[in-house]
Amino acid sequence: MLGRLLRPADFESVLATPVRARSAHFAAHHLPGKPRVPVRRSKKADSTKLSTVDPDRCPQPVDDWLDPVADDWWLATVVPKRHARQATTRNLLRRQIRGAMDRHRMRLAPGVWLVRLRAPFDPKGFKSAASDALRSAARAELDGLLMRAAA
Repeated sequence: MLGRLLRPADFESVLATPVRARSAHFAAHHLPGKPRVPVRRSKKADSTKLSTVDPDRCPQPVDDWLDPVADDWWLATVVPKRHARQATTRNLLRRQIRGAMDRHRMRLAPGVWLVRLRAPFDPKGFKSAASDALRSAARAELDGLLMRAAA
């Protein structure tokens, strides 16, 4: 199972690495190792804030979440609105990136992977924002990208 990056600091550290592989629309970055484990805040600092939830029932804030199942691979996706205007297109591309990563995970080096959309797909070539043609084009390009990244 793939872990997901959620902390901005982890995104920044992976984006600071050189591009591992590039295609016409996507780029893949890799950072060996694991994401940094967040530092716990003391409960006394939080006691001054108002809360409607019992702190014992919610011991770990959502921002400090790190997937305990994912031991070797973590994935982050970046699909900017400037390259994919419609939310359906962004969601489709994110799903394709996660699917490609699942298919190629065993070939890839363990660590933190970030796949980002670096150029828009030409909207004239696809009938709708979530067309089958866009889905297959993105899938084929992502498969090629991750094959090159594995080498």
